[in-house]
Order: sequence, then structure tokens, then C-alpha cells
Amino acid sequence: MGRYRGLPEQLDSREQRIGVLLVNLGTPEAPTYGPVRRYLGQFLRDRRVIELCPYAWWPILFGPILTFRPRKSAAAYAKIWLEDGSPLLRYSERLTAKLERELHAGLGEDVRVALAMTYGKPSVKAVLEGLFRDGVTHLLVLPMYPQYSGTTTGAVFDAVARVLMRRRAVPELRFIRDYHDDPGYVEVFAARIEQSWAEAGGRSHLLLSYHGIPVKYVEKGDPYRAQASHMSELIAQRLGLGPGDWSMSFQSRFGPTEWLQPYTDQALKDLLSSGVRDVTVASPAFSVDCLETLEELGVEYRHLYMEGGGRSFTLVPAPNDDDAHASALASIILRNLAGWPGVSAPRTP
Repeated sequence: MGRYRGLPEQLDSREQRIGVLLVNLGTPEAPTYGPVRRYLGQFLRDRRVIELCPYAWWPILFGPILTFRPRKSAAAYAKIWLEDGSPLLRYSERLTAKLERELHAGLGEDVRVALAMTYGKPSVKAVLEGLFRDGVTHLLVLPMYPQYSGTTTGAVFDAVARVLMRRRAVPELRFIRDYHDDPGYVEVFAARIEQSWAEAGGRSHLLLSYHGIPVKYVEKGDPYRAQASHMSELIAQRLGLGPGDWSMSFQSRFGPTEWLQPYTDQALKDLLSSGVRDVTVASPAFSVDCLETLEELGVEYRHLYMEGGGRSFTLVPAPNDDDAHASALASIILRNLAGWPGVSAPRTP
């Protein structure tokens, strides 16, 4: 078998076809010990996620972590599992289907739109091979993370690159790095918050909780914290909030190393100490709901806040498969497709 893969029957074809690949983090196939262990093993082996030397990290990972953590995580997944499967996967699939309809309406049905996961199934490798079999010659990759981090968006790039480096004929490639300051996406998220306030009967202090990363990653150049702060400010401006009306924090820390602060659990305690009894929590780091939003925020942190003396805890759903979310992502994609076959270049002023 040769080192490089290709499709010889397409060598003489002049047909050009666009493929759009959406990539989310991933999910276990079931909320049970074995599937969760396999998923965590793949996720935590990635050096984009854990930058420790494998000789130091793997004995810990394959020892206590993958022995005990899957049981705890499986119990958490079981609390939020849908009848038809993982919330992250199902919401991502529905969003992809709506996005495909949006792009077909504007560009025709020749555009291929597909969803993959960095870890677990459907894998980036399997989905890309399917796109290439469909004749894709121009590939746009959209990681489903509004803010860039090497731990997430960087890992998507690596997964795509591992496939392309074995291709004999590499497609034209564009990669959307982030969209944290895209006006359309900020509007979608702000509207989600306003809708939650309307359903709750009024506004309350807004806590914007982002998934954390180790401080040392930021110190080495990861722009995640700066982009999270910028997006928070844009959301606050759009909602007309003053400095005392909102705050931001970071959740989901792992291990003994220092992660970005303030931590969400401590931020909620601090709000209670300052007399805030009603809080609205939203997480602009997540395009669709998942374990971190539904269980960590919606169950664990809700319990912490209410047991500590809170009166109301309003959790804002992620944009998920809302029509407005699909339209905002379609606009971002169309801008990045400009100039490719069948896509008009943007007009100059």
C-alpha cells in the first residue's frame, strides 16, 4: 500500500466542488463506563489538551484517571442524556442539517456540508474521506468554538492536517479561526439571554461562564482569555448592561494546575456574599448544549447557588439548532467561501 491516498478516477475531472466541515469536540457513545473511558482516553491523550510529556502524563492517565473518572463522568452524562443520544451530538446534527439547507438555498445543492468530532464518532478522518469520495476539491473547516484556543480549535486543525498529510491530492483549504466578535453571532447569543429573561419574568445579574484552560497556556500565547473577555463586553453592550450588572468566570477546571480565574463556583459564592439572590448564567463558549452546560451549570452549580441562599437561577440554553444560529453561521461561512467556485466575491465599497 502506498503512503499517499487518492481517487485515481477523479484525476482527469475538471469538476470543482465545495465541502464545509463543522467540527465539535466529541462525546461518548453511551453514558456508561466503557464508552466514557474510551472517549476520555482519546481526549486526554491529545497533547493539545494536556501538554505534559507523555512519559510523565500517561502513567497518571492510564492509572488512576481512567480507572476512576469514567464512573463519575458516566453518572453525570446519564443525567443529561436524551432519548435519542448525546445532547452535543444531536444538537450538532440538527444544526448542521439546518445550515446545509441555508447553504443549499444560496449556493445550490452541490455544496457538501458535514459534521465531525475531534474525539469519538463521527471522526474527522471518516467524514473527510466521505467528502473526498463525493468529489470535494475546496474545503472550508469551521470549528464550533466562537473563541480560539489551542486546546479546541488548534486540536481541530491538527485532526484535519493528519488526514490531509496522507492525501496525494490536497484540496484548497480555508480554516475559520474564531468568530467571537462576529456581530451576527453576538446578536444570536444576546437574543438567547433576552428570551430567557422574558421567560423568567425579568432581568437578573448575568454571569458569563466560559470553559477554562490552564493559566500557563495563556501565558504562552493562547488568545482564549482575551477573546472571551471581548465577547463578554460585546454581549453586555448589546444588552445595555452596566459594570455591576454582569460578570464573567471560568468553569470545568481539571487537575492541580492553576486554571483561568475567577472560577465559576467561587464567583457564584461571591455573588451570594454580595447580596445577589437572583442570577442568570450563560456560557458563550458553547455553541450547543453539552455536559458542561446541562449538568455542571444546570445541576451542580444551580444546586450550589440555591443551597447557598439564592432565590432564582436562570440557565440560558446554548443557541443549539435555532434558526437564527444556523443563519448566523451560514453568513460567516459564505463570507469565507467568497471567490471559490460558484461563490461571488464580496463587493468592494
